[in-house]
Amino acid sequence: MGLMKLKPACKDYLWGGNRLKTEYGIACEGEILSEAWVLSCHPDGPSVIENGAYAGKTLREYLEAEGKAVLGKNGAKFTDFPILTKLIDARDNLSIQVHPDNAYAQKYENQYGKTEMWYIMDAAPDAFLYFGFEHEIGREEFERRIREDGLLPVLHQAPVHKGDVFFIEAGTLHAIGKNILLAEIQQNSNVTYRVYDYGRVGKDGKKRELHIEKALDVTNCRRAEEDTHCYPHVASCPYFTVDHLVLDGKTMKKICGEVGEDSFLSILFLSGEGGISCAQASFSYRKGESYFLPAGSGSFAIEGECDALITTLPAQT
Repeated sequence: MGLMKLKPACKDYLWGGNRLKTEYGIACEGEILSEAWVLSCHPDGPSVIENGAYAGKTLREYLEAEGKAVLGKNGAKFTDFPILTKLIDARDNLSIQVHPDNAYAQKYENQYGKTEMWYIMDAAPDAFLYFGFEHEIGREEFERRIREDGLLPVLHQAPVHKGDVFFIEAGTLHAIGKNILLAEIQQNSNVTYRVYDYGRVGKDGKKRELHIEKALDVTNCRRAEEDTHCYPHVASCPYFTVDHLVLDGKTMKKICGEVGEDSFLSILFLSGEGGISCAQASFSYRKGESYFLPAGSGSFAIEGECDALITTLPAQT
């Protein structure tokens, strides 16, 4: 099976807005759409295939039926589908949080750790996010500041603008700030340890849980450094490689490629409209849509005017 269009799983976390509904046309129940999991095999929210022989089935069901070969040769090292891609609309601040690495997450959570990258799609003029520490602090100071609500002054505030990229390694304390719209490509994990949440309460009327002890175990308390060594890619790490595609509809109005046996290919359209085709399948795409091409799908073409992220699996090292 070649080109597949995916329907996202939708999340209504309390900090979210509605731009993914009103501007990107993603259908969901309720007023809030915080996250759209546009490429997901995670049991907490799998994507659903919209076309072909597996229409109506989840992406995980497709993979279970067809086997790991659809991941490609570069996927042989992974025990499960390796990545999860989201669109995130932060109307309010997210909690200050950290994610564990593979070793810790597999030992204590029975799933992958979480290294991730963010591509900023839109942001208010004064928007910022928290990214690591301003300077290195000790574990004792870190714990004291958490318990005394004194953490924010020692965190690094990074201003954000449309087109910015942030690479967040597991163990990096971070938080998306309010009025930011972004795409997130991450390991296939849903493990988050909150350390500060602005005193907010959840749907049950209680303050949302913090995970202080586990956060103390996994947080890197050094100053975070931005990753600038992934050229020509937007991001590259052992878990995923991300490239940025821009078609202006004029000089650059069509691109052709080949999905070989090394890796599947995931395409997320951030803006624009046009056509995408592979073998006997073709679609008219629009912003916010996600497509999956299994390894070995062969030739494909994208035309029109678009801004898109293309994700593949890197070669084994």
